Amino acid sequence: MATLELPALIVDAVTTLTTAERPLLMNRDPGPDERAVPIDTLISLELIDTGESGVARASTQAWVNGALAFDGSSAVELQPGFDGPQATVSSSSDTLRVTLHPTSFFASESRVTVRVVSAVVGAGQLVDTSYSFTIEDQTAPQLVAGQATGQRALSLSFSEPVVLSDPSDLSEIRLSPLDRPAVPVSVIDAQVDGALIQLTLNTEMTPDARYELTVSGVQDRSGNQITPPLNRVALSGFRPPRPESRRFDLWSMLPKHNRREDVTGDLSRFIACLQEVTDLLLVELDRFPELFDLERAPERFLDLILSDLGNPFPFLLDPLGKRRLASVLVEMYRQKGTARGIMNAVRFFLGVELQAVTSYGGEALVLGESLLGEEWTLGPSDRFARYAFDVVVNVPLTDTERRQLRALVEYLKPAHTHFVDLIEPAPAASVDHWELGVSELGVSADLH
Repeated sequence: MATLELPALIVDAVTTLTTAERPLLMNRDPGPDERAVPIDTLISLELIDTGESGVARASTQAWVNGALAFDGSSAVELQPGFDGPQATVSSSSDTLRVTLHPTSFFASESRVTVRVVSAVVGAGQLVDTSYSFTIEDQTAPQLVAGQATGQRALSLSFSEPVVLSDPSDLSEIRLSPLDRPAVPVSVIDAQVDGALIQLTLNTEMTPDARYELTVSGVQDRSGNQITPPLNRVALSGFRPPRPESRRFDLWSMLPKHNRREDVTGDLSRFIACLQEVTDLLLVELDRFPELFDLERAPERFLDLILSDLGNPFPFLLDPLGKRRLASVLVEMYRQKGTARGIMNAVRFFLGVELQAVTSYGGEALVLGESLLGEEWTLGPSDRFARYAFDVVVNVPLTDTERRQLRALVEYLKPAHTHFVDLIEPAPAASVDHWELGVSELGVSADLH
């Protein structure tokens, strides 16, 4: 016996509506507010009368985007433009089903509005309702503009948010020079941010030289690939800023007779190559003061700046932490040897607020007054206690924080003083519970 697989019907959700409206507009396809509807979609709907009269077919009309698509009172019910081969009209005693087949596709991402007017037999107009749905995106993205934002940085703007088909393959983004001489460059990194793509190049572009950028392997979020000629844009190589009074033109520095003898233009092109290298060198010289600027210095120079300032702290810091330390290190030196300097340094490195830096609290023996074994405890000498101190914190510390705090205090305290105790909050007292048959009073349990 043959095995047959019958189709199954699964109901995802059921919505109950209570209404006295007749007839009811139901089973709409596409549904209200549906998105990404195919451009060649059919439009289907049903009118159902919940009473005994039935749907008045002659009183039923439907419009699509303001154009009449169905007219039940006309000899030709399906109107031109919506009478494709799959368009149908069927009715029963209480149901009227209309399927419209548009003869032309809807525009990409357009919003389609359907209006339906109907009534029941023997009554006037009772239903006049509208609903809308949105057509899928069938428009390919367009490369709108490209701009050099740095010597090795480009910013591309597209007509809509895009993604890279293969982020690991950047060979499909090509930058070709249109002027000569001009340095050929290639893309080594691409970062997508909505409708923008930030590119990083392998070397500096020739300033002011014209380049043509061609992009492939870029698509919008609906999967539409960018296509020629919308994937090309012309841009100019980045020209770094320079002082207005500077004039360093190698061509004008040559003797006039050499320039007059350059009939072929080979000499001018050769000097243009040297001019580009010279301009790049001057840009690097202009940026040299940035190496000492704490806010703009490259990350690889931060350790050198701290070393130049004599940084004595061995803590591992991120780049922002290194910039902050370099900005306050001199002030730390000035506050070295003071309670305020210790508090500020601990707050900076550990984020811990010291409650106090207090004098050592131990009691020493006073000769001629103290009674041995009664009112004195063995402690340091009076000279030691005079220069000893404790540090009090208001939060419990981890072993690492405790070790780092001691190292900070030992470095920042005056050389002749003694750091004795680190006083932390005592842990909350915990009372062990009693277990019947196990705990023994006075042995494993105390009465509180």
